[in-house]
Amino acid sequence: MSGRVLSIGQCGFDHGNLSRFLGQQFGVTVVAADDENEARDELERGEFRLVLINRKLDLDGSDGVGLLKRLKRDDLLGATPAMLVSNYADAQQSAVAAGAQPGFGKAEIGDPQVTARLAEVLSETSAEES
Repeated sequence: MSGRVLSIGQCGFDHGNLSRFLGQQFGVTVVAADDENEARDELERGEFRLVLINRKLDLDGSDGVGLLKRLKRDDLLGATPAMLVSNYADAQQSAVAAGAQPGFGKAEIGDPQVTARLAEVLSETSAEES
């Protein structure tokens, strides 16, 4: 498998954990973006298989669900699958209602259910179907 995942608003430690896990498990490269402007620049520059958005962006504490909603409304960027990184059920529900795939919390990285959820988006078969 190959491809790229955009990770928005993670701190350096969490970005490293996500990068290692996704790289080892799915062979993808994880690109970091600190805020909405960086995320839009990255999304406009190239294709991503998945966008991961932190519930609260580390750089400025802004709302990840709000960012998700703005990205999903964009005709060009809205088609890219997205997940919220949060262990709060209400935040996950808001993200799914805004068009995200069901996400996960940082402590769940490596959990078989989360791995299966990510595989649905990152597997070669799902990439070929799009």
